[in-house]
Amino acid sequence: MKAMLLEQYGGEYAFAEHEVEMPEAKPGEVLIKVAGSSLNPIDNKLATMGDQLSFAPKLPAILGMDVSGVVVDAGSGMSRFRPGDKVFGCAGGLGAMPGALAEYMVADERLIAPAPLRMDVVDVGVLPLVSITAWLGLFCKASIKAGQTLLVHGGAGGVGHMAVQLGVHAGAKVYATVSSPEKGAIVEELGGIPINYREKGVAQYVADTTFGEGFDVVFDTVGGANLDGSFQAAKVGGQVISTVTRSTHDLSPMHANSLSLHVVFMLLPMISGEGRALHGQILKEIAGLIDTDKLAVLIDEKQFDYTEIAEAHRYWETGNSIGKIAVKVSE
Repeated sequence: MKAMLLEQYGGEYAFAEHEVEMPEAKPGEVLIKVAGSSLNPIDNKLATMGDQLSFAPKLPAILGMDVSGVVVDAGSGMSRFRPGDKVFGCAGGLGAMPGALAEYMVADERLIAPAPLRMDVVDVGVLPLVSITAWLGLFCKASIKAGQTLLVHGGAGGVGHMAVQLGVHAGAKVYATVSSPEKGAIVEELGGIPINYREKGVAQYVADTTFGEGFDVVFDTVGGANLDGSFQAAKVGGQVISTVTRSTHDLSPMHANSLSLHVVFMLLPMISGEGRALHGQILKEIAGLIDTDKLAVLIDEKQFDYTEIAEAHRYWETGNSIGKIAVKVSE
């Protein structure tokens, strides 16, 4: 089969197309004819800094964590999937698990679910990582409830726009920080209330939106110095969710206000092998929300073929993308 192999880590994006051996599904796995994938920030980090990450694959490597496509074979033994089933998942592209930038991919069946029926199978490939991450943070970590206030940092981003919608679905009053009126309009369309962080500081928007009380839950998809602002934005006894916590912070504001900090490292089940079934279960719920028109995915207007993956990375670097960058492998 044909596959795009990363031959060298670094900002040169040294991908090249090769003929490689077709993988075979073992018990508990399925072989997928890949239709689509997507470019996530972690995919970029792997491509550029993989030599610094313990979970990066050995080179040459097939990247691409997200996958959508059609099952063509199931490993020996019982399987809940059959040839012809359309599926999606975040199931490879790191460690010893080849990814989706190839014509075929093997996936642990615990990590995948039946694809939503209302979406084109190629586009479904943008969903898995961001939707699982948002679900883990809001429901598995913070146990968000109806009537609570939720602040999402980066509300028009990949994880952010999913968190906005899932918060609305849970019955929370959802606010989201954005950097422009255009992104604010996206948040409004998804049911949230935008806050332009370039126009208002944390203290001001907390005062304006919560009468100075703070938010019940703050979902931080930005990290770095922004996490300190998240501590400032949370109410006394509130909860902060972060997907980017590899940094040093003064935790005294957390102590002073008795805050809880939840870290979401979505890749951990893929790396450790533990808890993978939860990801498949979450994706089943996500597909149901898509098919009942309760959840939408924002896809950037610029789409790339998997052979153009280097160009996709360079486009992501510009910061001009809105929503998810889709990567097409086959129809």
